[in-house]
Amino acid sequence: MTESKIEVKFTVAVPKVSEEHLAQAQRKAHEAFVMELLRQGAISAGRAAKLLDIDRWRLADLMFVYDISPFDDMLAKEELEREIAYL
Repeated sequence: MTESKIEVKFTVAVPKVSEEHLAQAQRKAHEAFVMELLRQGAISAGRAAKLLDIDRWRLADLMFVYDISPFDDMLAKEELEREIAYL
């Protein structure tokens, strides 16, 4: 799989914002962008965790917050039942 880099920039006129609030907003925007890539299947969960510099447990928490299923939606019900039975 080839890897490409995406840079997203935008400018919004806002009243003076503290550096702390600006940094927090940038972190949340980065988080939302990475989580949307994960939702679309463009990146793996491992890659998302690495991009966000968090462990897989924290990523699982974020997936819940962003309503992203940890299961492959492409699996048929029968396939999922077989995997559960196997485990």
